[in-house]
Amino acid sequence: MDIKTASALRRLRLVSAPEAVSFLLLLVCSALKRMTDFNAVPVMGAVHGILFVIYVLFWLDAWNKTKWPLKTAALYFILSVLPTGGFFAERMLRREAEASVIAARARKEGVVNA
Repeated sequence: MDIKTASALRRLRLVSAPEAVSFLLLLVCSALKRMTDFNAVPVMGAVHGILFVIYVLFWLDAWNKTKWPLKTAALYFILSVLPTGGFFAERMLRREAEASVIAARARKEGVVNA
C-alpha cells in the first residue's frame, strides 16, 4: 500500500468515530427537545452535518485510492448512516490498515510473494 492510500484510509478512520458520536448526540438532543425545553438540535445538526460531509468526502477518496469492490465501499457508506456504524467502520479500517502493513513488511522481507 502506498502512502497516499494509507493516508486516505487513516483520514477516513479518524473521522469515523467523531461522526458516530455526533450522530448519537444528535439523537439524544432530538429526544431532549421533545421531552424538555432544551433545544440543541440546530447546533448538533450542523456539527453532525459537517462531520458527515467530511466522512463522505474521505470515503470517496479512500474508495478511489484503494479500489475497493462496490460491496466493500457500500458497506462503509451504510455504516456511516447507522447510529453506531462509525465505530464499526473505524475498527474495520484499523484492521485493514494493520493487515496491509503486515503484508508490506512480509513482502519487503521476502517472506511472501503477495
